[in-house]
Amino acid sequence: MDRKIVLHEDARKEIGKALKQRERHQDHWAAVHDLYTCCAGQTAGSRRAKLTFEAYVQQYYFKQVVTAANLRLKVLTDGMFHLRCKEEAEDRVHQSGLDLDVHDSSTGQWRDVSTLSGGESFLASLALALGLSDVVQGQSGAIRMEAMFIDEGFGTLDDNALRNSLRVLDDLADGKRLVGIISHVHELEEKIDKQIVVSKTPKGSQVRVVV
Repeated sequence: MDRKIVLHEDARKEIGKALKQRERHQDHWAAVHDLYTCCAGQTAGSRRAKLTFEAYVQQYYFKQVVTAANLRLKVLTDGMFHLRCKEEAEDRVHQSGLDLDVHDSSTGQWRDVSTLSGGESFLASLALALGLSDVVQGQSGAIRMEAMFIDEGFGTLDDNALRNSLRVLDDLADGKRLVGIISHVHELEEKIDKQIVVSKTPKGSQVRVVV
């Protein structure tokens, strides 16, 4: 037995050294692991814990976009709607801070943006797009949005919302930017003076410019 102990003494010493090294590094790697789980949004606890570092950065800029969008949405809806970021995720699958609520001044209540009608959703989306444009131009002096194209959506608007939307887009253009609207709504023909009209014919589509 003593002979076996002598034969394995070197192995015992090496194992002892490895254990001591593991103990020395354990506290360091515990801190690294905690930092990783925090940045990955895997921290256990409340629903608000699901927030990755990437989503945190997105949320920082998204709030600025929402603030700018509310200025546009106020005009588009005559002050009826106001957006805000949800502080808690809809569920454990979604990231917190990236969902939206909307305040309806007609009821005085906050509700999820998914409850908006088709026309209301279009106005909210348009406001967010314009808000994003405002934030990008405001933070990047060398970047200027020279053109914007909007594909459909106007057919869901009533006369007042359509009038407000065109007024906002006209102010946005201000004679210096190109704002293009792709639509089949005939009411827009009377309100937009410069048009590219695409018509179907038996020989194929024809394009004509109306000024």
